[in-house]
Amino acid sequence: MTDDEMKALADGFCACTLPKARWTHQAHFSTALWLILKRPDIQPERDMPGLIRRYNESAGGVNSGSSGYHETITQASLHMTRALLAGLPADIAPADALAALMASPLGDKDWLLTYWSRDRLMSAPARLGWVEPDLQSLPARLVPA
Repeated sequence: MTDDEMKALADGFCACTLPKARWTHQAHFSTALWLILKRPDIQPERDMPGLIRRYNESAGGVNSGSSGYHETITQASLHMTRALLAGLPADIAPADALAALMASPLGDKDWLLTYWSRDRLMSAPARLGWVEPDLQSLPARLVPA
């Protein structure tokens, strides 16, 4: 994915014009990276919950205790994105950061199950608020592959 493609994904997400079929695992991380690296007006840990809820609703989804926005997954993903960025050059291009991220354990859609049991992660409390990992703590730094 190129920097221009990442920008288009993030812009489409923020404008609620991104087709739901394009909101993939890679698109989630691409958008998080773009917002962290290129949108200083957005504080992802604070702003992503509202942005995701709004996007979900615009795509016909419902945000509830059983579907839609997931607080623990969002905050964990942002934490791990920043943990990976901490091990990369400060001036890295967004597309290069995304390539490193997707080559890391975060590229696996089930990466969260290294830290949370499935039942705990998929619970309503984890969807509605932050729930600490029950298998192991999230690292402060993730070494790129």
